[in-house]
Amino acid sequence: MQITHYGHSCVLLDTGAARLLIDPGTFSAGFESLTGLDAVLVTHQHPDHLDLDRLAPLLRANPGARLVVDTGTAGDLAGTDHEVTTPGAALEVAGARIEVLGGEHAVIHPDIPVIPNNAYLVDGTHLHPGDAFPAVPVPVDVLLLPTAAPWLKASECVDYLRAVAPRTAVPIHQGLLARPQVFYGLFTGLAPEGTALRVLDEGEPTTL
Repeated sequence: MQITHYGHSCVLLDTGAARLLIDPGTFSAGFESLTGLDAVLVTHQHPDHLDLDRLAPLLRANPGARLVVDTGTAGDLAGTDHEVTTPGAALEVAGARIEVLGGEHAVIHPDIPVIPNNAYLVDGTHLHPGDAFPAVPVPVDVLLLPTAAPWLKASECVDYLRAVAPRTAVPIHQGLLARPQVFYGLFTGLAPEGTALRVLDEGEPTTL
């Protein structure tokens, strides 16, 4: 599967059958010119995962794309055609199978309400967890690994990486960091045996 990272949590997965854009948010760039998309998938409603100002022109440029969102994001999409999905569902998009996992965003602080969060497992091999560490029902080839956020610390990233033990881990959600290489080195040194870390050049397609 070909992966293009557009910064932070935004990635394009090209399965060879389907072109799936996940989390086109405010900290990401370069996705605006994409065409030929089959779906835009949103994990949750935070702006760094969905830029509403850039969503409309993106959908106009991709009239055949399905907009698939969680229950929380749906409330922000009045007047925009979309589909709501929840954990436990399985979708078929242009020949790709998308399993919806997760359920809730990780806790940022007890005083901040917890919102819905969908994780997306594509073709049983490539997992985008959104802002959470969902359990996975099957071995995962490629894990898009959240790197830094108000809701997590580095040890939790490493523990999740070890629990999933993918063939390849691709760091995402690094847009808050001035020096993400510090985290990448930590992940490389503490990854489970058999897992390789791949830091993708933003905007450059890579087959993983």
